[in-house]
Amino acid sequence: MVFPLFLAFCCFLGSSLAQTTDTLSANQTLQDGQSLVSSGQVFEFGFFTVDNSSARYLGIWYKNIPLQVTWVANRNNPIANFSAELALSSQGSVSLQNGSIKYWSVTPVGAVSEPFLRLLDNGNLVLSDASVSGDSGDYLWQSFDNITDTMLPEMKLGWNLRTGLKRTMTSWASAVDPSTGQYTFSLEPPDAPQLILWKGSQKQNRWGPWNGERFSGSNELQANSVFRPIFNSSPEEVYYSFEVVDNSTLARFVVNPEGAVQYFAWLDNQWTPLVTLQRDYCDTYGICGPYGTCYDSSDGNCRCLKGFRKNDTNPLDWTGGCSRTWGLSCGNGEGFVKYKGLKLPDNSRLSGNTSSSLEECETECLKNCSCMAFTRVDVHGNGGDCLLWFVDLVDMKNYPSGGDVLYIRMARAEIDAIARAKRRRRIITAVSISLSTVCGMLILAFICWYALRRKKERTRDEYVVYRDSGDGGLEDNLELPLLDIAVVADATRNFSFQNKVGQGGFGEVYKGVLPTGQEVAVKKLSLNSGQGLKEFKNEVILIAKLQHRNLVKLLGCCIHGDERMLIYEYLPNKSLDHHLFVPDRRKLVTWKTRFSIIMGIARGLLYLHEDSRLRIIHRDLKPSNILLDSEMNPKISDFGIAKIFTVENAGEMTNRIVGTYGYMSPEYALKGHFSVKSDVFSFGVLLLEIVSGHKNWGFYHPDHDLNLVGHAWKLWTEGNALGLVDALIEQEFPMKEVMRCIQVGLLCVQQRPEDRPTMSSVVLMLVSETSDVPQPKEPGFGAESFVVSTDSSSSVKIFHFSNDMTMTAPESR
Repeated sequence: MVFPLFLAFCCFLGSSLAQTTDTLSANQTLQDGQSLVSSGQVFEFGFFTVDNSSARYLGIWYKNIPLQVTWVANRNNPIANFSAELALSSQGSVSLQNGSIKYWSVTPVGAVSEPFLRLLDNGNLVLSDASVSGDSGDYLWQSFDNITDTMLPEMKLGWNLRTGLKRTMTSWASAVDPSTGQYTFSLEPPDAPQLILWKGSQKQNRWGPWNGERFSGSNELQANSVFRPIFNSSPEEVYYSFEVVDNSTLARFVVNPEGAVQYFAWLDNQWTPLVTLQRDYCDTYGICGPYGTCYDSSDGNCRCLKGFRKNDTNPLDWTGGCSRTWGLSCGNGEGFVKYKGLKLPDNSRLSGNTSSSLEECETECLKNCSCMAFTRVDVHGNGGDCLLWFVDLVDMKNYPSGGDVLYIRMARAEIDAIARAKRRRRIITAVSISLSTVCGMLILAFICWYALRRKKERTRDEYVVYRDSGDGGLEDNLELPLLDIAVVADATRNFSFQNKVGQGGFGEVYKGVLPTGQEVAVKKLSLNSGQGLKEFKNEVILIAKLQHRNLVKLLGCCIHGDERMLIYEYLPNKSLDHHLFVPDRRKLVTWKTRFSIIMGIARGLLYLHEDSRLRIIHRDLKPSNILLDSEMNPKISDFGIAKIFTVENAGEMTNRIVGTYGYMSPEYALKGHFSVKSDVFSFGVLLLEIVSGHKNWGFYHPDHDLNLVGHAWKLWTEGNALGLVDALIEQEFPMKEVMRCIQVGLLCVQQRPEDRPTMSSVVLMLVSETSDVPQPKEPGFGAESFVVSTDSSSSVKIFHFSNDMTMTAPESR
């Protein structure tokens, strides 16, 4: 009895995998608990479980990092226990089964003499015949031809035209379920290749077609420091692939269960997202309808191309797209209009003529009345191909930084109108050239006169600065250090680019280290910033006399010829907008930190309005003027346009309105009236932005056309105020405290100044749970959503002449 048992045991050792290897040979089995490991210890092939599930799967993952599966054999047929095994027969067939239950199999075509299954260091599991191919790459079967949700370097997404094989990527059903999900990523079609993300049978996103350099409408799939994209188009294969720059870098291209298409690299012991193809609203497929073009990625602003008009009168409904202003009439003088900087539309067809000229493309399209547009791109590397469109043009995007040219078929009336416009421009140009000599001489004379005048004014102003009150210089009057230019230059490494930490309309900011070792921020005012001697003196006088933990501290100043510099304490966490409006940083700002910032700003304003030696109206309160120290404590900065007031002149009027649109109170922006209640309005806007994580102007919501203030008021009146809270706040937060903040914010942005609370009342309402908070009234500027300026460092100036008002374009300050 002993000998047969010993013989059976020897047979078992001979048929199963006895030791770690990268190869499974004929008549061997791979049992649960055993694995193949690539020769370089990069990948492992075996059985695994996802997230404590009882289901078992056979797949490939990275060997030396936390489980990250790259391929699954039986993704739609999980194993219920640990008894299954993978077997390779002498005929080359591969089967994963448990007794009579088969979970997955591979059967090669034709006779096989010496089959073996091997896991390569690139993550490819290959079935080969040693008598024929060896390691030549002529495989009987390979996992790289059966992509799941992950694409590795050397994998090919696309078509093998010789065999008819189409390689696509399909997401997992969920993060813990590797079965086939609802998202598929593929290269379609082979003649005019473009990348498409499908949700079932519906297109979600599209990049392309390939134009010889990149996929039209996207610069994401371009070479970088980690990977290089590869596109191949030949009679045998059309595919997209990529390779890593450094072979030691692990990189993967994934379609996740939510439909995001991303590149990851293993950097600093974690998977780091390098590229996400879906960047913004405009990447949504066909969002603007037929002939509609998405122009603004921040809020999804759809527009019609010139020569087209919107079909639906509802400004928010773009499903109907656009149509030509003049209808087509084939054979009646129609032509083509050139449009630049576009993502090419969907459903292109490749003309049968290869390497065609632009004129040949136009002729090809013009002779077919169904041809709506054409262009010429180098799809297959043969110098140029004709792409033709025979259906309505959909999924276009304005892409000025790298878009393509498209020639769209237009009616004779439109062609004639364009020709007339060109003739008018030529006439205007000719007249302009004739007048340029005379005008040039006049302008030159004016410039010379103005320069001489400004030089005299600067000389006089310099004298005023140093003899401000006739009894001493600037340093004596303000008890503020006046630093030598050599000290400031040495502290900032001669204002080197490496020390530059910021820039705005006022000029540039450099980090520096004084001889004492103290870190400082040097605000170097540009000569054309609009902040002249008056504003410079204003800021120096104000900040030098203000001392509060929530105001930025001015340490000194420097005057060198026409240059003026302010030296502040250095705050390492930059400005509030740096953290508040960038999703990756915003989600790190907890509610506790946000409330602390709100209270700090409120206390700083209270000090300016009521507690300081001087009474100050800031007039330009916004996120970029709130600086954060190492502990995220806020400090109000930039007092260049602040105003000193007394009880008697607490409300004034100006004909020079300088500030940032979106934070100005209605009475200030429209009539020039400013008071402490103007700052209260700005604080209310800022408070609502901190709660929501969104900017007031530039805010987008698919259900209405309101700005953030209007959106907050709408939610309040609907009894859903907590709907304003930033979804990226992960930790739990005190709902009563948040509700109180929203209510106080709405009180601050009320239309009438007299309805707004003072900052002392604001602080009391925010800190006291027992204080009575009144119900807010309708806010000012709440129903407007057009963007005058979304740049936090830009400002708007409004000038008043009698009863008329003119608003200029955004002007730097």
